[in-house]
Amino acid sequence: MVASGRVAYLARRGKDYGVHTGDVRIDMQRVRQRKREIVDSFRNGSKRRLEKTANLDLIFGEASFTGPKSVSVRLKDGAQRTLSADRIFINAGARPSVPNVEGLKDVPFLDSTSIMELESVPEHLLVVGGGYVGLEFGQLFRRLGSRVTIVQSAAQLLLREDADVAEEVRAILKQDGIEVLLNARTERVVKSGGQIQLTARVDKEPLIVQGSHLLVATGRTPNTDGLNVSAAGIATDKRGFIKVNGKLETNVEGIYALGDIKAGRRSHIFRTTISAFCART
Repeated sequence: MVASGRVAYLARRGKDYGVHTGDVRIDMQRVRQRKREIVDSFRNGSKRRLEKTANLDLIFGEASFTGPKSVSVRLKDGAQRTLSADRIFINAGARPSVPNVEGLKDVPFLDSTSIMELESVPEHLLVVGGGYVGLEFGQLFRRLGSRVTIVQSAAQLLLREDADVAEEVRAILKQDGIEVLLNARTERVVKSGGQIQLTARVDKEPLIVQGSHLLVATGRTPNTDGLNVSAAGIATDKRGFIKVNGKLETNVEGIYALGDIKAGRRSHIFRTTISAFCART
């Protein structure tokens, strides 16, 4: 989808390169279908490779720990299966977090999954959150033709990055025509007349912005809550992310965690920066 946004951006800037094109129109359903085809290709290819691997069993179900070396799996048909091993690797990922904002549960908001299933380009996309997810989707839909407003509660975007890097990314987003509001803490959202109205607090003063769509991108919640990690004695931080050492091993010998479910994750600024800096070329 980012690639589609890049193509749309270059098409609109064609005359800057001496290439004249007609009006640029976005077929969002085709963009979505291309995304689905690529995802299905990757997923199905991975599945086929796993199924053909010798001495490997692929089991679909919901797993939870029953002890340091044992896992219970509820299969799709309702049956239960118990597995044990000397080494266990946890890669159960994370899901979009939902902040405690007044009115949010009554407003049709998007997250990083549902926004990729839109059938049309939003007229005005409001983005709550200035991390890599919010910035990537903000720039993507701006390049597809949306008006975009990013509402960030902190004093800079990309809190895990150096301030000068975050400021440069903000400047590029503004060059793309994206409105960035810093020090703006979202307090309330309501649906009014077919629009979503967002109230934020900026330096003790209320600020109201309206948009056609709302993307909530305020972080990720680890999928440890259903794994019963306490039964294995696995330590997590206060947010539920699994603590690991430099070798990705948890505090329990033989149990490892990788991917988004572990603590100390690095920011995914790389894709955002590469995509954003293209605005200067």
